[in-house]
Order: sequence, then structure tokens, then C-alpha cells
Amino acid sequence: MDPISPGPEEYGHAGGRRPHRDPLAADFGPNTPAPARTAHLVSGDLLLTVNPVDGSEIEPCPPAERPGRPRKRGAAERAEAEHVSRPPVPPGPAQHPLPLLERQDVREQLVRLLARGRTVRLTGPGGSGRTALLDLVADDCDDLAPDGVVRLSGIHRTAEDLLHELFHTVYDAPGHRPERLELRAPLAEIGAVVVLDDLEFGGAELDELLDATPECAFLVAATPDVPAPSADADVEEVLLGGLDRAGGVEILERTAGRVLTEEEANWAGDLWFESEGLPLRFVQAGALLRQRDQLRAETGAVDEYGVFEDVRPVVNTVTEFADEGGPLPSLGEAAAPAPLLASRLSASARATLRFAVALGGEVPHQAHLPALVGDTHADAALGELATCGLVSPAGPRYRLAAGVQAQLEAAGYGDDAAERARTAARHYAWWAGHPSVTPERVSAEADAVLAALAAVVPPVEGDDGEAVRLARTAAPAFAAALRWSAWERALRCGAEASLQSGDVPEQAYFHHELGILALCGGRLDRARAELEASIGLRGALADKRGTVAGRRALALVADRAGELPGIPVIPGEPEGVPVPPVPPVSDTLVTPRIVPAPAAKGLGLRRLARRNLVAAGSGALLAAVLGTVVTLGMTSHGDDDKNPAGRADVNPSTSQDAGDPAADPGPAQDPGTTSRVPTSHSATPAPAGTYAGTAEPMPSASPSAGASGTADPGTGTGGTSPTPTEPKPTSPKPTKPTFPTPSSSSPSPTGAGSGSPSPTGPGTPTGSPQSSSLAATPQDRETTQTATAIDPGWAVPSPM
Repeated sequence: MDPISPGPEEYGHAGGRRPHRDPLAADFGPNTPAPARTAHLVSGDLLLTVNPVDGSEIEPCPPAERPGRPRKRGAAERAEAEHVSRPPVPPGPAQHPLPLLERQDVREQLVRLLARGRTVRLTGPGGSGRTALLDLVADDCDDLAPDGVVRLSGIHRTAEDLLHELFHTVYDAPGHRPERLELRAPLAEIGAVVVLDDLEFGGAELDELLDATPECAFLVAATPDVPAPSADADVEEVLLGGLDRAGGVEILERTAGRVLTEEEANWAGDLWFESEGLPLRFVQAGALLRQRDQLRAETGAVDEYGVFEDVRPVVNTVTEFADEGGPLPSLGEAAAPAPLLASRLSASARATLRFAVALGGEVPHQAHLPALVGDTHADAALGELATCGLVSPAGPRYRLAAGVQAQLEAAGYGDDAAERARTAARHYAWWAGHPSVTPERVSAEADAVLAALAAVVPPVEGDDGEAVRLARTAAPAFAAALRWSAWERALRCGAEASLQSGDVPEQAYFHHELGILALCGGRLDRARAELEASIGLRGALADKRGTVAGRRALALVADRAGELPGIPVIPGEPEGVPVPPVPPVSDTLVTPRIVPAPAAKGLGLRRLARRNLVAAGSGALLAAVLGTVVTLGMTSHGDDDKNPAGRADVNPSTSQDAGDPAADPGPAQDPGTTSRVPTSHSATPAPAGTYAGTAEPMPSASPSAGASGTADPGTGTGGTSPTPTEPKPTSPKPTKPTFPTPSSSSPSPTGAGSGSPSPTGPGTPTGSPQSSSLAATPQDRETTQTATAIDPGWAVPSPM
């Protein structure tokens, strides 16, 4: 059933006759489940996909999907937003607002301060009329600022919540939640009078709110128990006290609708002294007098709907209002009139009060009262409560008035609070999960939903999972509506409820969502802990889709933290900053260190070859695999690219036999790397045939080299070679003996010594690992095979 707009089939009014279905074949018919309500949001530079089934997914936002500069709303849009921010008008006869008594001077003072751009804090006790005064001042300041007046409610709101609500009230940015740094620029451009009622914080948090909005003038209202602004804050303090005796009597007469008798006037004086002149007490006392007059006019009469039938015993025990000339309520009853007032209301109004007590003072929206109370006309109960002063406006909703909660609990209205809370939780779980209910509508009822959720956590014996179901359905709606503080509260309640009930799949879901939320807020340590807990639980449940989503989010956490598994970190460096191993740069030759073959074939080589491919480079990878310290100072300094003869050649066979085509039969392959090392393109830079320190290919003696068949040792192309230049003299070094090149099937021995070039026989193939003394041992060739087997595109470069 659609809770907002019932279809034509409600109450038996079907639009057409349903086709007959065979009960035996009912399971074979189409079974289309309700689609999951997903939402795509942009938080900073992250793209969040709210998925209520498997858990939300998060990834870096593509540039094409990043929102542009937000647009400010026009005057008509601001008027609509202001209308939505006010509480709904209760059904029933129109109520005439009471005039503002003895507040005109304060009203003019507030308008003058706001017109000068000052921030004002209006402090007064509950029931002093702060909300009514704010409404009048907001109407007076409607044309003071370019962005008009913005009304906000501070109940259960932090400074961050209020900044985001202010941003979305002034700007049209659906599905976009800027991060803190990104939020500064648009907030600095807002010029509005911000009327903030029921502020719950002060000090440094209030300073943060004011500093982020330098072009706004704030009018905040708070009770005396709220922390004061900091000493450095430029905030004007205005105190709001009670009324004098004449003002209290006038409110009493306006509420009762008649002039007071002498006895009632004396009674009003005692009430003024006891209540310190709070206007709310006189409104409630006037409602008592009005009820007394109604009972006098209807002595012995019972409402045709049985409204007062179950109330008569209570009335007789409290005071005989129905008797002609009955006594007035006592001073104690007038000071705490909620139980007496409630006893004279309808059954639906009293049931609504019981639900409000169970929900911590939150009054459900009037559209939910018929379903909660079980009376189709229960929405009229809100009008009864507002007329008696038992409820007061709080942003876009109603709450129990100041002091009413404690008075009703003392009268026994909270005895069945647990059962009422479970009923509300079941109702809200069904309503929030209905496809026709938008996330914005659930967000508007967030305080009542969260109050019902908190009342059923932890679950008690006999609980059938109301808390888990409500958190499961409400949390995605809060996330989609960008109410992330409510999202976090719902997730934490759901995690606790699922832990208490032993529901492991739901535990994994709530931990995953908490990790996503922490990642969006930049709390990486918290995000890592929550995601790892979720992955562990889903791994135990063999939930592959959920595990994949969790691992993707965890990888994003590692990326944000600058972590890359598999790369060593130098002690003393910042944690998470990868530092690849870099070979030392020197102009001297050192004796290579040979690493045993088992170490080269271990997992360290495999891990480095895969993960450090780009970070370390080919030369650094070889140094990490073989443990060999090589030199990069083999190349000459100066004009090496323009003078190939000035370069130190690392292939002696090529430099000596370049003029004889028969001495260079072409690039031969080592038996262990024949099928893996690419050699078909002699001009392509390949690690196995390049000069040390450059990306230039080594010369090749292919048949298409040129007319003379001689390859240019500097360019690797055929044709006439330029006049050779003698290589630069080097320091004398011991000469190594020349060994004949064995057949390709037997390894060639090598002598131990330095890595300097040495002449080789005419049969030594060019570019082969056998032409170097560093890759001549069986262990090194085996290492070459291992490294090439890991990645066929990589071959061990020739040592220098």
C-alpha cells in the first residue's frame, strides 16, 4: 500500500477485474521484486553509489561527473524553501496567534543589530517565547540581505550539519556534498540573515560556524544551559526574561476567550509569581480555564463519540470542574498542568502524547498518527495538543513543550513506552522502505525515526528485529538525502542491534557502511578498521559481492593514505610513503655481489617484478633481484648523443668486429630465454640489447643494414659509417683471458673479476647474456629465466 497516494485498488475499488490465477501455478508466475533505491552522490572528489542491498560503493569521481559551480536559488525558490522549513499547520479550526506582549523593545533591538551585520545570541529559558519572537524578527529582516532569511533548527545538529544545510538552502546542488575545504568558497559568498533556533552548542564550535560565513548575520536562540560563545567571538548577548503580571493576565484572558473573574485574577497572580512570568505557563493555564468553561456548559453530557467517557473518573478525582462554581486548579496543578490538560483531550490526543513520550519528546508527523494510533481521524489530535500548549514548533516539526515530558512521565504516560517505541519502529521501517517515499521525506522525519530506533536498541527479549530492519531501511535514505549525521547514528544503532541479536550478515553491512562514511569524511584509520571488520565477516559468510565491494573501498583507503603494499619503506620516513630501492650512482667499479639462486627465485622477486615495475625501473629491478650494485657512470660526460665514438661501449664484440659482417652472425638467444626475450625488432629499445644508461638500441647486423653491410655502432642503422674516433682513454685495468664460446647447449665458464669490457671470440653472439661475466654463472641464468617467466616483456639487461 502506498502510504502517500493509495492506488485505485484500495478499499476494494479496483480499476479492473483481476485475471484468475491457478493456485497450483502461482509460483511459476512473474515475480518482480521491488527495485533497490540507489543514489549517486559526489562527496569531494569521490563518487558514492548508495546501494541498500550489498553496501555502498565508492570510487574516485570521474572528471566528467564532477559538479560545476553551484547556482544560487532565486527569490521564488527561497520562498519555497522557507515554507518547507516551517512546521505544518495542524488540521482543525484556524488558530489565531497570540500578540507579542512586552517584547517590542527587544524586537526592535534585534532588528537594528542584524541590520548592522552583527551576530546576536538570544538567551531565554524554555517557555519564554523565543521561537515566537524569532518568527517576527525574521519577517522584519526579510529584505535586509541579498540572500534573504534562512531558517535553521539546531536540535541535534552540529556546526558541520548546519553549514551543509545552509549551503543547500541557498545553493541548488542536488546530490553534491562538498568537503570542508571545498565548502569554504560558496559559504563565503552567502549574504543572508540566518535565524537559528534551539542552538545546542557554543564555544569553539560556534566560532567555526561564524568564521565559515563571514557575510552572514546570525540570530541564534538558546537556553541558559547551552555553553556561551568564546571570549573572542563578536556576538551580542540579549537576555529574554518573563512577562510582568499584567502581561500574564492578558495572555490568560486571550487564551480563555473572556475576562477573568476576581477569583481567577488572584489565581493568575499566584501563578505569575510561581512561574516567573513564563508565557507558556499562562497559555496552558488559559487552556485549563477554557476546558473548565466547556465542562460547565456541558454538565452531564457525554460526547457522542465517547471522547470524555473514559475521562470522567479522572476528572472527579482531580477536581470537580463539572460542578457549578467548582474550585479552580491548585497552584501545583497550574504550574504542571500537562496531566490535567491531557485528561480532558480525546483518546487519540492522549495516545499521541504516549508516543511522544516514548520517542523522547518527538511528536510524529500528523500523517503518521492514523497508522500509529489506529484511528483514521487521529491527525486532528495535533491541533488539540497545539491549542493547549502541550507541543511547540521545532523547525519543520513539533516537539513536546518545555517541561511537558517530565510531567507526563510522572503521571504514568511512559509506562508503556517500550511497546509504543516498538510499534513506531515497525511503522517507520515499513514506511521508510516503501518505494514511493523519497529520501527527502524520510530525512524530514529523521528525528522521530532516530528516536524510535534509539528506543529499541539494544533489543529486548521477544524482539523480532525491529531495530535492524529500521536501521537497514532508514540509513540509505539518510545517506541519499545528504543527512550524514543521521546516517551515522542509524548505522551505529544498527551495528549494535545486529551484534546483540547475532545477525552476522547485517553486522557486515553496517560495518561496511560505517567504513564508507568514514572514508568520505577523511577518517582513514576509522575507515580501514570498519572495512576490515566487514571483509572478515563477509569472507566467513562467503559473500563474494560484498567482499569485492569492501576490498575496493579498502584499496581506495590505502591509496588515500599513500600506501602501496610490496614497496619497502625506509625507517624514519613517513609511514605509507613508498621508497623504491635505487642503486648508488658512482664513477668507480665495485666487485659485484652474487646472490644465491634460491633467494632470487623466491617470492620477493615475483612481488617486486610485478609491483615495482614502474616505481623502480628496469635497472633498479635488476639491482633488487640480483642484489648487485652496478654503476651508472659508464657513459661519458658531454656530447654523447652527438658523438657516438665518445661513448664507452659495453659490448666488446660489437665494437671490435663491427667492420666484419661475418664476425657478427646476428643476435643469438640463450637457451633459457629463446621463447621469451623479444628480438625481432632491432630498432626497438629492449632491456636485453640497449646501451647502459640510455634507451638507444644496440647495433644489429641484419641483411638490410645497407650496401656495405656494416652497422653504425652509434646509430644501429646501415650505410656508410662516419669516421671512427678513438675512444676516450680509460685507466689501465687487468686484462681477462678470452675463453672460446661453447655450444649453445653448454654453459660457458667465466672468470671472477671486475665488470670491465673484455675481448671475446668471434663466435660470441651479440647482446646475449653470455657476453657478460655477470650473467655467465648457472645461478644467474636461472635467475634470468625466473624473472623472464614472471613477465615475458622483461629480460635481464646487460650489466655495465
